[in-house]
Amino acid sequence: MILSDIRWDYIFNPQLALESIPFVLEGLSYTIAISLLSFILSLIGGTILALMRISRSRLLRILARFYISFFRGVPVLVTLFFLYFGLPLANLMLTAIQASVLGFGLTSSAYSSEIIRSAIESIDKGQWEAAQSLGLNRRKVLRKIIFPQATRIAIPALSNVLLDLVKGSSLTAMITVPEIFQKAKIVGGANNDYMTMYFLVAIIYWIICVIYGFLQDYLERLYKPDQITPPSKRMPP
Repeated sequence: MILSDIRWDYIFNPQLALESIPFVLEGLSYTIAISLLSFILSLIGGTILALMRISRSRLLRILARFYISFFRGVPVLVTLFFLYFGLPLANLMLTAIQASVLGFGLTSSAYSSEIIRSAIESIDKGQWEAAQSLGLNRRKVLRKIIFPQATRIAIPALSNVLLDLVKGSSLTAMITVPEIFQKAKIVGGANNDYMTMYFLVAIIYWIICVIYGFLQDYLERLYKPDQITPPSKRMPP
């Protein structure tokens, strides 16, 4: 087979892609909302789990370890199906959006918690001891000294969690959420051209991730410690 024999119009049809953009982008709000809400939920849950992991209570550490191990080992799609299709059997009804946000939030919390925990534990122990010697309790040390520094350390890794949520949100098409991948599948089926639509949504997801990448750069600059230039040594008179 030579390149001239390939039916390029079956791989990517520019006209169909351009005509489909408005319809596909109708699902953009769902993609953005699910990824951001899930990320916020993962930050809250991840922080709680991280604090449990470094707690003095052995029970809390065990519970946190079990949660993290479980949700890191269970596929997100299984969690989504359980929440959307399984819970109604127990008379617990969730909308597709609620199940998506909850499912991704529960799963990503397990990953965020390890990032936050490692960031907290990377802070020099001497800062804990110095703060406590000044009379600050553990809660104030965390809030005023440890968390601000840990945030700067955790931003790059947490940004990867957000990007994974953006891409992972395509799985919500399996539980009828009309996000961009679901919209693209509808167009692909109607025109018998899925390849073009797959290329189109790949580009859209990439653009979203690039925008989030700029946000990550901004946050890294915002939390970057000030570069303090030591004063020049003055010669003794």
